[in-house]
Amino acid sequence: MINKIKICLALSFGISVTANSQIEGDILFLEDQIVKIELNFSQVNYFDSLETNYSNSTYMKADLIITDNSGSTSYTDVGVRLKGNSTYSHPNDKKSFKIDFNKYITSQNYDGLKKLNFNNNFKDPSMMREKIFFDVCKDVGVAAPRANFANVYFNGVLWGFYTVVEQIDDQFLDWKIGDDAGNLFKAGDNFGNGGPGGGTTGSEGDLVDYGFSQTAYADRYELKTNENINDWTDLIDFINFINNSTDNEFETQLENRFELDEFLYSLALDNLFSNLDSYIGSARNWYLYHNETSNKWHWIKWDANESFGSYANGQNVINLPLDYVENERPLVERIFESPSLTEDYEAHVCTLLSNYFNSDSLNPKIDAYYNLIQQDVYADSKKMYSNANFDQIINSNITSGGGPMGGTTYGIKPFILSKMNYAQSQLSCEQYLQTTHEEELDFSLYPVPSNDYLTIKTKERIDHTTVSAINGEIIFTEYDTNKLNIRNLSKGIYIVTVFFSEANSVSKKFVKE
Repeated sequence: MINKIKICLALSFGISVTANSQIEGDILFLEDQIVKIELNFSQVNYFDSLETNYSNSTYMKADLIITDNSGSTSYTDVGVRLKGNSTYSHPNDKKSFKIDFNKYITSQNYDGLKKLNFNNNFKDPSMMREKIFFDVCKDVGVAAPRANFANVYFNGVLWGFYTVVEQIDDQFLDWKIGDDAGNLFKAGDNFGNGGPGGGTTGSEGDLVDYGFSQTAYADRYELKTNENINDWTDLIDFINFINNSTDNEFETQLENRFELDEFLYSLALDNLFSNLDSYIGSARNWYLYHNETSNKWHWIKWDANESFGSYANGQNVINLPLDYVENERPLVERIFESPSLTEDYEAHVCTLLSNYFNSDSLNPKIDAYYNLIQQDVYADSKKMYSNANFDQIINSNITSGGGPMGGTTYGIKPFILSKMNYAQSQLSCEQYLQTTHEEELDFSLYPVPSNDYLTIKTKERIDHTTVSAINGEIIFTEYDTNKLNIRNLSKGIYIVTVFFSEANSVSKKFVKE
């Protein structure tokens, strides 16, 4: 059982940059920017070929120039394919797509990354919903891809303004979790034979127990790592525990098997952002990773384009009960059946309301993104909404007729305010409103001793970390990561100091072999 989480002092959304950062993708994701993507296809009818290849996820070759704040880089023969389910029904040829840098040239990468996803902002006149959602996940410490903005050109023609999203792969696992040798499962898309936008066909990633045969789960999950071994025993065992453990076993042993603290934040974010195209609603858009170092499972978020209530799932997305979950979602249903786990969840909701999900924290970010992207959004002639809609959606709702743009699209700032007010009306946070004291903060390091990387494990948000010599001299500082590269350190004893705020820090010694 986790300890009750106390509300921390308000934390800034600012991103600090350090020259010592070793994380793949920092050039693209560490600072807010609009990247220029220039794809050049040799085929005359290249887009027809891309559409033909969509149904079987086949890549096509293209040359690429990427321009970011560090300069321009050229690539030959990257792989490109269209992607998406509901987003593929975007009313013109501004489709979501994926780039695979080493599909045809081994070891080719951009900033250490092998793949990138470009999402077309389907049903999002603000063009920033997914970016905001993943930013908050990152700030809270929830495992989720990083995101940024991009202008995309196909053969010299501006194709549109996109959100570029990190791939969930071994590189993501390495920097975020500190382990990439285990099984990574992705929940099934459950669109069935109807294609994008079609109905479900019994392929939901619901974590319901369907027996011990691996074939019973083959349509519900996709193994993304260790495919040649193809052993799902660990997933089936975890599903068996979720469904068949006693109430006492579930309540007392779940945290031994699962990164529960991270998941409770993830669950609370889905509720507050009304992100119902997720496990609690559609049962889509999540990954589950089995960490071989800790022997625990990690929940990883994916595909947040339907956040801010865009996917209603038949619910009132503003006055959504804080314990909302669809039937046959046993992981969350059993959490809410436990008074103790429900109390822990509510404490996480209160932490988010106090520090992250509120107008004071999010409105400045929204304003900054609006100013950053306005002219580039205006220049996108293929977008679903007008320039006036883009301006309007920041501060007010948009109501329109039928089709994918029909109904009410919630204004970004009004949605946050309404959700915040409703959640506060349903939950008394006074019992959690205690400032975190230094003695309540802690972290662990693994593996120790080490000669390569150190991973920091803590239930609190890390502001920054220093590594010092035994005499106290700081050797380097890291921001926005729980993984420390110590390869270049000489053998000996060092000190890791984790700063949870400027006033609260904890130090521990470790041995470099």
